[in-house]
Amino acid sequence: MADPKAPDSPILIVPYMWIGDFVRGHSVVKVLRERWPGRPIDMLTTSLCAPLIDYMPGVRKGIEWNLPRRRLPLGQYLALARRLREENYGTAFVMLRTWKSALAPFLAGIPERVGFAGEVRFGLLNDVRFGEYALERMIDRCGVLALPKGATPPAEWPLPELVVPDSQISDWRKRNGLTDNTRPVVALCPGAVGRGKRWPAERFGELAAHLTKQGVAVWVLGGPNETIYAKRIVEMGGALARDLTGNDLRNAILALGTVNAAVSNDSGLMHVAAASGTPTIGLFGPTSPRLWAPLNPLAATIEPEHPDPCPICGKNGCGDVRHRSTGDIALARVTDAVNRTLAVR
Repeated sequence: MADPKAPDSPILIVPYMWIGDFVRGHSVVKVLRERWPGRPIDMLTTSLCAPLIDYMPGVRKGIEWNLPRRRLPLGQYLALARRLREENYGTAFVMLRTWKSALAPFLAGIPERVGFAGEVRFGLLNDVRFGEYALERMIDRCGVLALPKGATPPAEWPLPELVVPDSQISDWRKRNGLTDNTRPVVALCPGAVGRGKRWPAERFGELAAHLTKQGVAVWVLGGPNETIYAKRIVEMGGALARDLTGNDLRNAILALGTVNAAVSNDSGLMHVAAASGTPTIGLFGPTSPRLWAPLNPLAATIEPEHPDPCPICGKNGCGDVRHRSTGDIALARVTDAVNRTLAVR
């Protein structure tokens, strides 16, 4: 059994498995790397998020395992526990608050298991933390778990970072017939999970048409669910627009590592773009940028103006962001932000 106090004892992070939250997890990696420079750090991952591991400095490897969300297949958890036991981890940091997320580290016998009390996980965890709900942001909740118990959180967390090698980008561009480096490229990310978070595909299409008329190439990125939107956007954008949606997140990571700017709804790809150092215009509706924007600075943050009276509650001066829709953002505001970003770039 590993000694969690040993200077080379491996660490396992059990992060949230949504793309944006997984990217946020790299801040936790940096905190742990500073705290224990000699301890290898691995991350549990799904097949969806696994490509991100290859571009996160300080992460040794990912442990890829796809567990169902709404069921408890004990055999799969036991198999995962056996896999974790092989790695001889000394410490596991469980970011999720569900009791299922702490089960495999417990069954694996990892000596030190850190996490918030969550769904009454006493026993599954042996370093139980409290005060989760006093922390508004996801990064604050995850980050404090990586600190010693009772430590004061820093004023600023280290920024997530995705480092994409130029050689991989070059090979990817050749494979996809994107070898023209003479014109700027803007990535459009029309996907989002949640009601009111999508800027309409027609609006993205109008933006694509505006950009391609200026000689700017447009790449539409996202998963299979976004292909239907990408087809309409490319149709409106013309010959300089490309549909690059697909099943492999690596495709979007490599694309966002080379474009001149990105326009994204509040989604995982917004976090990927920002962590890659790409100037990113973030579109927010029913979510607060203060709570959910990437830690990495955005080139522009655009929120809709809230009409009076509020169409949801009927009140004047309603300040509830949940009553807003990203669809209410005017096209001109986005085109202006993209033009300014490209001019600076």
